[in-house]
Amino acid sequence: MPAEIRKTLLHVEKTLIEGGKAAPTPLTLIAAMAVIRNPWAGQGFVEDLGPMIRDCAPGLGTLLTEMILEASGGGDRVEGYGKSAIVGLSGEVEHASALIHTLQFGNHYRNAVGAKSYLSFCNTRGPANAPLMIPLMDKNDGGRRSHYLTIQTSVADAPAADEILIALGASIGGRPHHRIGDRYQDLKELGHDVDNPAAV
Repeated sequence: MPAEIRKTLLHVEKTLIEGGKAAPTPLTLIAAMAVIRNPWAGQGFVEDLGPMIRDCAPGLGTLLTEMILEASGGGDRVEGYGKSAIVGLSGEVEHASALIHTLQFGNHYRNAVGAKSYLSFCNTRGPANAPLMIPLMDKNDGGRRSHYLTIQTSVADAPAADEILIALGASIGGRPHHRIGDRYQDLKELGHDVDNPAAV
């Protein structure tokens, strides 16, 4: 069965002033969220999560991607991206992870925005109104620190104990007035090869 969705939510945040200084280009952060019944709720320990992953993840990926595209004005406008899930207190963190750590979920978003980077992520367990954290990174350049961002929000009545809150996040722009450089500068200063950052 597809995911049983109780409700969807859209969070849009626009930063016009940062550090007391107007942003040359305002930063827009978008979170598309779905509150679903945990498909493994009440079943005890389930060894094979695969069937429900295949049933639920593709539809959730499609739905949340469409919400991001509509709010952003199109995939080409999305610069930073990420994903997150909070499982309710009766579930396992593995349940939250199962629905977002699959290409059947993430590839809908990745393909729609033309991304190369992996989707940064957060997966936690918590009660209703638990903080939803969606870490973001540049969709094509994992070393571009200006787009290391985190969307923080919450849903007052979710997740219930037998629910999962699933989310995708996007940024249009990076941090206003970013001035810490990119990781490539650090690598050069440390004498590391940019193509072999771990120096192994």
